[in-house]
Amino acid sequence: MNVEHLIDLANNSGGTIYVMLAVLLVALTVIVERTRYLSSMARSGAELIRVLQGSLTGPGDDLQSLRGKHPHLPHLALLRAAQQADGMGGRATLGSHLEEALMHEVPRLDRSLWVLDTVVTLAPLLGLFGTIIGMFNAFKVLADQSAAVEVTGGIAEALVATGLGLLIAMIGLVFYNALHNRVRLLVHQLETLKVMIINRADLGRRPLENAADQVSMAPRRASA
Repeated sequence: MNVEHLIDLANNSGGTIYVMLAVLLVALTVIVERTRYLSSMARSGAELIRVLQGSLTGPGDDLQSLRGKHPHLPHLALLRAAQQADGMGGRATLGSHLEEALMHEVPRLDRSLWVLDTVVTLAPLLGLFGTIIGMFNAFKVLADQSAAVEVTGGIAEALVATGLGLLIAMIGLVFYNALHNRVRLLVHQLETLKVMIINRADLGRRPLENAADQVSMAPRRASA
């Protein structure tokens, strides 16, 4: 099977195979971007939780270093919310502020995953559409009584579009589930961090205030 034959298959599908290849490229782009982003956030979130587990004795410079490396880490939004809620009320008020910050951050985690969800549904339909068009082209030769071999060969080639659509859908489904599981892990980290902050606020606010101050003062020190 050479390049010319593959181009003929794509043309016989009414251009549907070209569309499916574009859909595959989009899906792979989303997979690579989200995998790198979510993996980085999960590692940094685990490091932040480890730092705060020892915050009763002072977090040291680790928190500031983490803030410098990952200024957009969603976990840090909870620390900033805790600092803003300081002195505004008790445990319930702090919990409400943390929950609000968490709800603002979660949509950033599953951003673009709807693309993979769409690809999983769309790719088999595109493949079926391309196969139907290829079948039309194959049955055009039925007027010639000696074209039975061409008809069967055309049907076999038309099924390539369906196979490609199913392959793209399977790739999209596997990575969609894997990335969705990473999002759930990050949300669990955020929930864990929220509980940790509330518990430490109950034990004594000073260690938590020191941690939040390091997060908020890092950009000022950099600019100075």
